[in-house]
Amino acid sequence: MIGPHRKSSARVARVTPCGRDLGPNNGWVVELDGQTKTALEVGRTRLLVAGFVFALAFLGVAGRLIDLSLFGAVGEPLRAEAPSADELRPTRAAILDRNGEILATTLPVASIYANPHEIRDPVLAASRLATALPDIDPGEIRDRLASDRSFIWIKRHITPREMAAVNRLGIPGVRFQREETRVYPHGSLVSQVVGLTDIDGHGIAGMESAENGLLSDGRTPLRLSIDLRIQYIMAEELSAAMKTFDGIGAAGLVVDAHTGEILSMVSLPTFDPNDPAAAGPAARFNRASLGVYEMGSVFKLATAAMALDSGVVHLTDGFDVTHPIRVGRFRINDYHPIKGTISIPEIIMHSSNIGTVHMAMEAGTDRLLAFYGALGLTKRLKYELPETGEPLLPHPWREINTMTASYGQGIAVTPLQVVRATAAIANGGELPTLTLMHRTPDQRGRVTRVLTEETSRQMRWLMRLVVEKGTGRKADAPGYLVGGKTGTADKPSPKGGYAKNKRIASFIGAFPMDDPQYVIFAMVDEPKGIKATYGYATGGWVTAPVVSRVVERIAPLLGIAPRRGDDELDTERKIVPVVYRGTELAAR
Repeated sequence: MIGPHRKSSARVARVTPCGRDLGPNNGWVVELDGQTKTALEVGRTRLLVAGFVFALAFLGVAGRLIDLSLFGAVGEPLRAEAPSADELRPTRAAILDRNGEILATTLPVASIYANPHEIRDPVLAASRLATALPDIDPGEIRDRLASDRSFIWIKRHITPREMAAVNRLGIPGVRFQREETRVYPHGSLVSQVVGLTDIDGHGIAGMESAENGLLSDGRTPLRLSIDLRIQYIMAEELSAAMKTFDGIGAAGLVVDAHTGEILSMVSLPTFDPNDPAAAGPAARFNRASLGVYEMGSVFKLATAAMALDSGVVHLTDGFDVTHPIRVGRFRINDYHPIKGTISIPEIIMHSSNIGTVHMAMEAGTDRLLAFYGALGLTKRLKYELPETGEPLLPHPWREINTMTASYGQGIAVTPLQVVRATAAIANGGELPTLTLMHRTPDQRGRVTRVLTEETSRQMRWLMRLVVEKGTGRKADAPGYLVGGKTGTADKPSPKGGYAKNKRIASFIGAFPMDDPQYVIFAMVDEPKGIKATYGYATGGWVTAPVVSRVVERIAPLLGIAPRRGDDELDTERKIVPVVYRGTELAAR
């Protein structure tokens, strides 16, 4: 209580209004009871505890600063730990050509996604996103942003410019995610071989699909047998021929005759795997491996090899080709009729259907089918690409089928099968295992002997004779001893029989013919005759010149030097002197 001074058991303090003690008889008197005293003690204790806590906090901060400044790494900036090599490695391995050129690789990229639950105004957000991403559909994005989902993709695999534009919008709920994209530096040049992946990086075509497991490991690049330089040359020459003769498609191959490595595989039209949505079915169709065609007269090499190897005919034998062969309602003619009896070399040199049928019938159906089977012409070819065609054979096989198949009609195979068979005919008689994988000299695949070396030598001479004096003269590349066979086959009509003025023009060859190292094939689908070819659109006019130009351009790249004076096959001149119309063909 406050009042006049009186005796009391409570402690009394005397203070002035300013707080100065005036003694017991002057100024105000304050008396504190027990409850007030307790409250003051509790407050004092709390202040001490709070001060102690703050002191500890400041001591901790000061200690950390001292530790960083005095005991930290001197001169080393503070930064996040660098990512490991495994974190930097792409999840999908690169694809290379035989010389190490990159055909396919994986690059980091961003994608845009959104959480619709965080989008307050879907209409406004979609409109703003469309300004930064002009190729998206604002209506579709608006509907998706208004959905009840918690995650939607706005756009996958955006460019850095698009990422910056969207980032500037600052739309809540729109975010970026790091992903990877597959890139094909050479575009359409090797698309049929390399193939492509889907948006999630899984192989769906070509070698991307065939070796998906190996590529998904991301560690070891896949090295192919393809030589990008040779691929470019073949594609350029085929494209020019296709344009000149107004063809609807083309195919070309270059294969090592001994190792079976495929150095070039071209199919036209083609597509850009960087923009697969723009590719139509025709562009994605691999004519060299998946397409099956009646190849025409290139089959005469296989028929002649069979007849010679079995001993039913010899080079000096001949057949009368004056009259067409009639079987029921069918009639077999020669494109350029010849009167009288001609020899086996003349049959091949002038591509006589009638003479080839006589050879096949001398050997018989069983021998012909067995030999075609040994050359791999009757079953689907087994190699890396999943896009591989199944041969079409007559069923049941009758005598007329033996006749027509002997010159390449009535039996349809892939260009790759023809190349493999020709490699065996020219390389000494060994059928190679074809591959798109790069092989070292000691990694040669399994081979099967299908011909004697003697028969192969005879066939090499016949192939060279076709280019020297026969239907394939325009395939000649001076200095490189090219040999081969032309082919012109009518295309089957959907209505039955064969279509008029629709054909496959092709040429199969090898070089150099004294020791063949490479087999080369060129084909144009449905070429049209032009004034410069006198209206002809046959293999001799359309594709033989393609082979000549390709050989001249790729031979130096392959280390094959031209021969001075284009020396002929010395060892082959001694085979047999064959006389045609008074001219000795086998020896000069």
